[in-house]
Amino acid sequence: MKRNHLYMAIAVVFCMTAGSAVAQDANNPANQSTTNKDAGAQRSSASSTSNTTTSNDTKRVQQMNAVTVQADNLSLAGGLMSVQTAPKAVSTITRDAIQKASPGANFTQMIGSIPGVNAATDDVTGLANGHYSIRGFDSSDIGMTVNGAPITDTGSYSVYATEYGDTENMGDITVLQGIPDVDMPDSGASGGHIGWATIDPSHQAGVDFTQTVGSNDYRRTFIRLNTGDTGPVRSWISYSDNSADKWRGQGDMNVTKVEGKSIWTIDDNNSISASLQYNRENNINYRSLTKAQVAQNGYHYDYNPTWLPGSSPAAISNNTFYYGLRTNPFSSYLASLDGEFKLSDSLRLSVIPYFWYGSGGGGAGATVNESTSPLDRFGYANQDVNGDGRVTNNTSGVVYSYSAATTFRPGVIAKFNQDFGLDNSLEYGFWYERSRKSQSDLYGSVDSQGNPGDIWGNSNFIEYPNGVPQKVYDEYTTTEIKKGFVTDNWTPNDQWTFTAGLSYLWENRTGYVWEYPGSTAGSLTKQQNYSNVDKSWNKLLPTAGIKFQLDDRNQFYIGSGKTFRAPPNTVALLNTLDNQQKANAPETAWNTDIGYRFYGDALSVSADVYHSNYNNKQESAFDETTGYTFYTSIHRMSMDGFNGEVSYKLAKDWTAYASYTYTRAKIVGDINGGSGDGIYPTDGKTMPDTARNIGNLSLAYDDGSHLWATLSARVTSSLYGDYMNTERVGGFTNFSLDAGYRFNNWDWLKSPYIKFNVSNITDHKAFSYVSSSQFLATPEGKLYSSSPTYGLLQPRAFMVTFGASL
Repeated sequence: MKRNHLYMAIAVVFCMTAGSAVAQDANNPANQSTTNKDAGAQRSSASSTSNTTTSNDTKRVQQMNAVTVQADNLSLAGGLMSVQTAPKAVSTITRDAIQKASPGANFTQMIGSIPGVNAATDDVTGLANGHYSIRGFDSSDIGMTVNGAPITDTGSYSVYATEYGDTENMGDITVLQGIPDVDMPDSGASGGHIGWATIDPSHQAGVDFTQTVGSNDYRRTFIRLNTGDTGPVRSWISYSDNSADKWRGQGDMNVTKVEGKSIWTIDDNNSISASLQYNRENNINYRSLTKAQVAQNGYHYDYNPTWLPGSSPAAISNNTFYYGLRTNPFSSYLASLDGEFKLSDSLRLSVIPYFWYGSGGGGAGATVNESTSPLDRFGYANQDVNGDGRVTNNTSGVVYSYSAATTFRPGVIAKFNQDFGLDNSLEYGFWYERSRKSQSDLYGSVDSQGNPGDIWGNSNFIEYPNGVPQKVYDEYTTTEIKKGFVTDNWTPNDQWTFTAGLSYLWENRTGYVWEYPGSTAGSLTKQQNYSNVDKSWNKLLPTAGIKFQLDDRNQFYIGSGKTFRAPPNTVALLNTLDNQQKANAPETAWNTDIGYRFYGDALSVSADVYHSNYNNKQESAFDETTGYTFYTSIHRMSMDGFNGEVSYKLAKDWTAYASYTYTRAKIVGDINGGSGDGIYPTDGKTMPDTARNIGNLSLAYDDGSHLWATLSARVTSSLYGDYMNTERVGGFTNFSLDAGYRFNNWDWLKSPYIKFNVSNITDHKAFSYVSSSQFLATPEGKLYSSSPTYGLLQPRAFMVTFGASL
């Protein structure tokens, strides 16, 4: 193409970056998502595939992979396993496996078979988010990208899986079990990385449609419009409507998603892609339960199903846990571009600008006293809070406690890939982001039937006499991130690959926190208190790896890298408020993998052993002197284990797959729980919510034209609920079945199919994950104890899907 046209295309991408920053400063809600790669490039890009570990391959490796990978890839367990070449642990789930899974499944359900991953969900519809960990690192320690753009929360590092993706639009999902690539936009990935990419638009115009029904009144409609080639641009846009009743307790879940993707193919070597994801949900949460609650109230126990009028102790106790107050409304937008440009025969440029906006929160019940006093005292209001039509001193009622958050997040990742002959390649670039996040916990009114006056917390406030809304806290944080990185790959011959990388990550958090803003009377611990923070952290993060390719099928590797996570915004703010400066050190980890891979015509094997030194994990504690919650740290953890997966082609249409995870995660030293909790002797204890053994086994049949079926089993060992290892829940085995039939075309109806998904075939009951771990579950001496809570495995459920294209 003409050089001036290429420069104009690059300018478009960088202008979008500048526009994101302007939009943030103007408070304009925008979106973040990721995009696609050029059509003709040999290297992978973040929007064409989630597995970007090959993005800096030398030309020698590219030529070798073009010959060997295509043939081997066909034998790998129907998409549950993929060929990998990086000198570290990597696993990828491909589209073949994603298409056969439950239609509404989110990414946490899709990665459950990957070695090293422990994933669970409250609801198999995918509408209740998910819970996952990798090698003992919980989800807040795992980086996450969609089409190359980061989606982990800038403050808490949380990811809410329901927000992202319809399976019909997912291309592949990749997990790096310990060592993220140095170019990844991760500020909180001390324990690994997960990424997925959406499918590229088709060259053919048409409409794809699916309709699903299932247990608990599950209903899902999905439709995607494909434009086909319209000159150099092709696109798709999709809409899905998802709803289901909760399988235990009252309430339902409703989620609407809109997604889109476009690719502008400038020429064979240059392209720009654009992605959009939109989510709006209005759900009632599941209640996490203690072992005692399940034993006393049964497996289907949840939030209270009825609202009791009045202000009696029984009504207050009941209504505090009324299901109608346990809301989860949230809306998010995600948009990005991915520009892939060939500047010369040896130099390429990749630019990904993005913008993410999210607003919403979670509801609960809280008690407020009616009072005609003119004093501004938290928890007291000159309002009718119990629904009896009057304000009576010394009476109380339950109100809507809404924890809200709004985030504006623009950023850009830019990198160059430069070849130096056949055997050396250099990747270098930067990541910049400046996000703003506001958080508050405010009180709202509830009507006589228990319905919040405004589930989004924008009106109908409980107020002080001076008209100011009552809040437990009000926080604001600006987070600025700067990262520079460089990676060098050297392949002196066909057998050896040497990789070395270095990144410098700098992060600054500025902001403030008000506790009980506006409260000037009553207990000192419930009066307004203010603190601000301006703190920076930085680290040099080296990585290195060596791979020995014995022949076309056998490879050995070793990889090691340092990871880093700055303290969450709540840690920085609350510890400043409580003068706990020492707890603000960042989390760091050294992760090392040693592995072997074999890829054959029928048998493929991947196995690795690993070791991680994990330092300064943040955990909340209580300061009895000040009455404030603050964050302490687990100064060190030692983590070792084994991850392995095997694919075997039993016959032409039959494939077996197995994966196994062994995790040993031990705490080194004691935990300081604060003056209110005590010092816990945790040295040598196992991290809670960390299964020692996890196994997956599946047997699949696919005749390639019509019938397919996969029977899967998952075995999970027991989990500790507390750091002192005084309570644990037993392991369990779960079976599932995915099957379908592809019909021949029916006149104008193309590629019709029917799909049948059954989860928990044996209707087993089990605690599936630890929702809230505690320092100590069973009382010991003067140490503070509290009961852990757990998620429950959903009973047997089924889904039936019909799909076709027009």
